[in-house]
Amino acid sequence: MAREYHVAKSGNDQNLGTYESPFLTISKAAKIAEEGDTVIVHEGVYRECVSPEFGSRSAFLPITYVAAEGEKVVIKGSEEVGEWKKDGDFWYASVKNTLFGGFNPYAEELDGDWLVRPLSPSLHTGMVYYDGEALRESLTKEMLHETEMSFFAEVKEEETVFSVNLGDRDPNTVLMEVNVRRSCFYPEKTGLNYITVRGFEMAHAATNWAPPTADQVGLIGPHWAKGWIIEDNILHDARCCIVSVGKEISTGHNQYCHHHKKAGGHYQFEAMFAGLRKGWSKDTIGSHIIRNNKIYNCGQCGIVGHMGGAFSEIYNNEIHHVGDREEFFGYEIGGIKLHAPIDTLIHHNHIHDCFMGMWLDWQAQGTRVHANIFHHNTTDAKIEVTHGPHLVDNNIFGSEQNIQNAAQGGAYVHNLFLGGMFKYEVLDRPTPYQLPHSTEVNGCTLVYGGDDRFYNNIFLNTQKAFNRKFIVGLGLYNGSPDTLEEYVEKVWERFGKCDVESFAKEKQPLYTAHNYYGDGVPPYDRDHTSVKSATASDAKITVEKDGAVYLEMTLDAEFATLQPEVVDTERLGIPRISELPYDAPDGSRIVVDLDMFGHARGEHPTTGPIEGLCAGKSKILLTK
Repeated sequence: MAREYHVAKSGNDQNLGTYESPFLTISKAAKIAEEGDTVIVHEGVYRECVSPEFGSRSAFLPITYVAAEGEKVVIKGSEEVGEWKKDGDFWYASVKNTLFGGFNPYAEELDGDWLVRPLSPSLHTGMVYYDGEALRESLTKEMLHETEMSFFAEVKEEETVFSVNLGDRDPNTVLMEVNVRRSCFYPEKTGLNYITVRGFEMAHAATNWAPPTADQVGLIGPHWAKGWIIEDNILHDARCCIVSVGKEISTGHNQYCHHHKKAGGHYQFEAMFAGLRKGWSKDTIGSHIIRNNKIYNCGQCGIVGHMGGAFSEIYNNEIHHVGDREEFFGYEIGGIKLHAPIDTLIHHNHIHDCFMGMWLDWQAQGTRVHANIFHHNTTDAKIEVTHGPHLVDNNIFGSEQNIQNAAQGGAYVHNLFLGGMFKYEVLDRPTPYQLPHSTEVNGCTLVYGGDDRFYNNIFLNTQKAFNRKFIVGLGLYNGSPDTLEEYVEKVWERFGKCDVESFAKEKQPLYTAHNYYGDGVPPYDRDHTSVKSATASDAKITVEKDGAVYLEMTLDAEFATLQPEVVDTERLGIPRISELPYDAPDGSRIVVDLDMFGHARGEHPTTGPIEGLCAGKSKILLTK
């Protein structure tokens, strides 16, 4: 018997929770909502952290939290602060520490593995917001003079005092808010499955740095569970991470930072095996859907997760302004930053104005990155220490640096690259690979580089130095084998039966066909099916005043001479290390027969992500 509970600002937590007699807080409904129940929240600002008490046993009977249709519902991890007084150049206000309960974010420093201390000053998880705009934290009260729109928080025994430099602005004329809660919607318990969260705006979470070896807390997240759907929300302004589908604390928490007895990568290995012992599998963890959300304004990750994001689908999200303020730095920053996203499908996202657009790190086996638009990022994407198979198809990479490729066994098909690509080996960090469509480890080895496939792509490299680095970085030379079988035979003949380290000495092959190289960029010299053009493409991604995003470029007549072939599971073959096919998560065959807009491709499909693209000058609407 599914029930329906209502929450409204006119309600009372002693009410019945009906439409006529609603609760006052979402938290009250979250304590009693069970399998199949729906919690409908009506218009207003709710300053609380919702921590569900129960999950569901079935995807067909989820517990659903939804904003009432046509009503704006905001959940905030902040509280208002008024009565600001001016003394000299600054404004001051204070709050009693009882406001924070047991967690004062202005006493909690940002900390964790891979947070680079020389570039990351001793900042705190708490922020101050001026009319919705996050102020920059000053390290000392005296340093407030250096930066307008900044704050300093001093935690005393009974109160926390805020000092702000607002220039000539008056904080008493606008809404001033300070962080109080770490999250907005996040269970205290693990293992609460099949919860749907739809239609909310959430903001102001005092989240800490979330590396893959730590408790990865977000503004919203399932906290180590299965089958959540996070959809149609506006999620913004977290100190570090907004959506977390990641690791929880029992499998380790910043062991390198706290004990520094082993390298961080060793602790990450241990965290993975601890996760396996704790039940990390397709049956118990992951399989989340994150779709149709606007995710923006945070210091570390729009979406983060180690292990917990496996078997998931992330699509139709706009993710922007992640890590772009550069207040602190570490090696875990990205619009999407996932470790072990096994069989995860990332498609039709619009990712822009981020420090790193997407970063897939460790065990991206079976991951597919399809029909995403990247632009105006410092780097669009990084794929690191994974052995394949992973498929990157029908994307537009529009920033100056497109991909940092520190992996092997990848397939890049029907993409448009408007910037540079950097390829490198990782010979000091062995990483695992799994049994097919499973979390179970099959083996572990180094990333030798290569063993990638580049079919039917367009390279219009406006930074030729980056592209030349891409060509050289692949470590190729004339005479490189054309097939895996030739490569294996060559290693055997060259090094003999006794040299068990032979595969570390011979570069792996690169497989390419039917690519278009513009702007005079040289193609791979063994690729006789691709074409090169010296014509200036003038390629760029533009954003107009109404927010519409366009692709502008010029292709010469050589483009029309390409005769690409359809790419499918059979043509892609298998990567050398994992020896697994490029297939779908259910084991079925993949055929790359749709372009980025879902249009069907022909027998000889168009090179690049847009079917029917012609030579000449084009201006194409990508997204509104």
